[in-house]
Amino acid sequence: MLVSSRAVDALRKALMLHTFVALVQDKPGVLTRVASLFRRLNINIVSLTVGESERPDTSRMTIVCEAPEHAAHRIRASLYKLEITEDVDEVSRSEAVIRELCLIKVAAGPTPPPENPQAQHSRSQIFELATVFRARVVDLAPESIMLEMTGAASKIEGLIQVLRESGFHILEVSRTGRMAMRRGHHTSRVLKALGTQPDQPSTPAPTDADPDYPNKPTANEFLDNQFPDVHEEEDR
Repeated sequence: MLVSSRAVDALRKALMLHTFVALVQDKPGVLTRVASLFRRLNINIVSLTVGESERPDTSRMTIVCEAPEHAAHRIRASLYKLEITEDVDEVSRSEAVIRELCLIKVAAGPTPPPENPQAQHSRSQIFELATVFRARVVDLAPESIMLEMTGAASKIEGLIQVLRESGFHILEVSRTGRMAMRRGHHTSRVLKALGTQPDQPSTPAPTDADPDYPNKPTANEFLDNQFPDVHEEEDR
């Protein structure tokens, strides 16, 4: 079956990035279980970060995936079906602080690198770019400079693009992926500036809801399997 390029472009435009924060049990095999769930749903994981949380024996996952807008609730429901999952929350850019850490190693020796003899190697210009983008120099070697930068993904992409367009040879790039945390309670003016709608009534949370995750689906919402090809536990 042939699919036109126009149909493919329309499908890509229909996809959007969703950011989920999941608290899961700290035990072997958890990462594989979560990744396998997204594989069975045929949803691409853009980035996934895992670390300790404020709860004992609980890890915090920040999952960024590419899926249609209407798929967010179903993804949360499927994550809740895993017995290792304690809480799941979907956060948007306006509702949360989202940051990413990036390390960039740039060639900056006395001569251009042999693999790119036309590359720039001015250390002073790299220092100037680091100052403009508020990056830090964390390693200075005879042949390279390593920059550390924390911020939005667009800011990191901007620095990488400027380095390349300026003729510098990037040796290595390492990025953590997105980390997200919901903002605290703000006034209506702050919420309006962030792009939220403070005047819209929110959906009332169930009486047994976790105060940290007021939008957690109830049992009736997520117990029914909405994906015929997905089972709660395939491997036991």
